[in-house]
Amino acid sequence: MKRARMIFFALVMAVFTANLCAAAEAPPAAEDFIRKGELLTLPRCIGIAVKRQPNIIAYQSAVSATQSRVGQAQANYYPQVALSGGYSRISPVGGRSTGTTTVSGTGGAYNWYSSSASVTQNIYDFGKTSTQVAIQKLNVDASRSDLENITEQIVFNVKQAYYGVLQAQKNRAVAEEAVKQFQQHLDQAKGFYEVGTKSRFDVTKAEVDLSNARLNLIRADNTLKVAAVNLNNAMGLPGAPEYTIEDNLTFKKYETTLEAALSTAFKNRPDLQAITLRRKASEEAVSLAKTGYYPSLTGNAAYNWGAENFPLDHGWNAGAALTVPLFSGFLTKQQVSEARANLNAAKANEDLVKQTIVLDVQQAYLNLKEAESRIPTAEITVKQATENLDIANGRYVAGVGSPIEVTDAQVVSINAKTTYIQALSDYKVAQASLEKAMGARQ
Repeated sequence: MKRARMIFFALVMAVFTANLCAAAEAPPAAEDFIRKGELLTLPRCIGIAVKRQPNIIAYQSAVSATQSRVGQAQANYYPQVALSGGYSRISPVGGRSTGTTTVSGTGGAYNWYSSSASVTQNIYDFGKTSTQVAIQKLNVDASRSDLENITEQIVFNVKQAYYGVLQAQKNRAVAEEAVKQFQQHLDQAKGFYEVGTKSRFDVTKAEVDLSNARLNLIRADNTLKVAAVNLNNAMGLPGAPEYTIEDNLTFKKYETTLEAALSTAFKNRPDLQAITLRRKASEEAVSLAKTGYYPSLTGNAAYNWGAENFPLDHGWNAGAALTVPLFSGFLTKQQVSEARANLNAAKANEDLVKQTIVLDVQQAYLNLKEAESRIPTAEITVKQATENLDIANGRYVAGVGSPIEVTDAQVVSINAKTTYIQALSDYKVAQASLEKAMGARQ
């Protein structure tokens, strides 16, 4: 009974310990990064994404894997030490020797025990090991550039989603304002109708306009919710609690030239750095393939034990081996050809990335300038549309305007405001796109 209680207690402790370990290894919850109701800035959102995005974690693991391959390549610098032991039951066919006599026949089965301790050391392999190490170090640097590239993509995604939320918030505010304006117009139409100065048509028209405005507000609400979901996903926190974000959707001119942007891109773009490093690794791979033509020199030593019974006899051996490849079925030739073909492909890919960089920078720069030129015009349009709406409302209140005139003025005002908001958002996204194209995270 006492033993059973001890076993039960041990099982309970094992389960408790396993749960503690699982809790310790569980990833932090969304609440650990964002407090409910917190005001988030754009840099804060970017910082969360860099820590939480699964893509970054995956690329960080890839960097660790390539670093391990450097150690694997360096292993050939060190001696290889091995221990072995064996047992055999032998029944010889033609007899066996027992010192001075030989026992014939198929009988006489006996045991054989053996063991060995050996060490092998690469002495010189004409640069094969050093080239392998150099290739893996280049691959480590390339994987780090890949990590930087995916990080910049995630930063851009966060910026784009962040500005999308701000745009949706401002559009919702415009839709909400439109509902209030149409409600006010409906109240005016009803008042005029009740005193007999306006017809029933004015009331009906105002009711239709108000219903359409409410539908637009419902759509704006949903658009805002979708934009918030996109931002949460961009940060790697799909279950984030409710929060607010800082409104920085204002125009501030981004000063740069196309030539400066291109120069910065060729210096900083991590995808270009990655493909350049892989091209250098391909060059080293050609040299590595050529080492198949060269001999290798190794040293070896061993201490052996063996006998039918214990204690075992023992002995040792030591020496060096020079291996000279004479003919391998053209294997080395084909390996060199493959390495050269891979090098040509790497060079072509490098040229392709350079062309892509030029295209990315040019497109982003032109989009930035186009958005920049739209903002002053859109701002003036908002002022003009607001003045026009005030005039239309004044004419209607004075009894000389029509409801259609008021509706048209309100629609023009709403469109002008949303166009201005779109221009501001486009400029911010174009700036983020140009920064990404330049490889200049800001």
